[in-house]
Amino acid sequence: MSENKERVIITQGKYLASAVKKEQYPEERRKEIVFIGRSNVGKSSLINSLTRVRNLARVSSQPGKTQTINFYDIGAKIEGVEERQDFYLVDLPGYGYAKTGAERRKIWSKFINEYLLNSEDLQFVCQLIDVRHEPMKSDVEMFNWLVENNIPVLIIATKCDKIGKNAVNSSISRIKKTLGVPELDVLPYSSLKNEGRAELLDVIASCLAETDEEE
Repeated sequence: MSENKERVIITQGKYLASAVKKEQYPEERRKEIVFIGRSNVGKSSLINSLTRVRNLARVSSQPGKTQTINFYDIGAKIEGVEERQDFYLVDLPGYGYAKTGAERRKIWSKFINEYLLNSEDLQFVCQLIDVRHEPMKSDVEMFNWLVENNIPVLIIATKCDKIGKNAVNSSISRIKKTLGVPELDVLPYSSLKNEGRAELLDVIASCLAETDEEE
């Protein structure tokens, strides 16, 4: 497997902007791939693994620290596609952190909802769930909200290096059952070992390579 040439090579990854309202979004429009998950689900580690840019997303020991929408400018060279594909990787604040007060949560959900419902460039949302635990109420609520609002969602099971292969498989079955979608695709990922990286890049590449013919 190691001799396989990578189909997608990330050629650039840099922090671009942080926003809490539309006026702060990047001016130039590009396709957006969004990452969301509970606090401490391993989102920053996954972004760093995916882009192979060390500390692109800051890994915080303090859950709930990211309180803004963070935009990263990413360039990808896709096999068989002549031009480099540029897109935004969008990192949303972690949800479900108990110490975030109710008032703060209300403000948080308002600007997150506004972004998710109004971005014309959003392609799909990667919702991260820790493979070691059953999806929590906030995970299920977020998944249902995305589905109800017709926002395409890919579930990524993180921290797969922390448990054995059989445990990963049974945990993925449990995630599907808890979310109520038996045929759901769940992508296992280990940021430590970069397992799942090629598969996730393939999904992103397919999305970037699509022509915008849908009206």
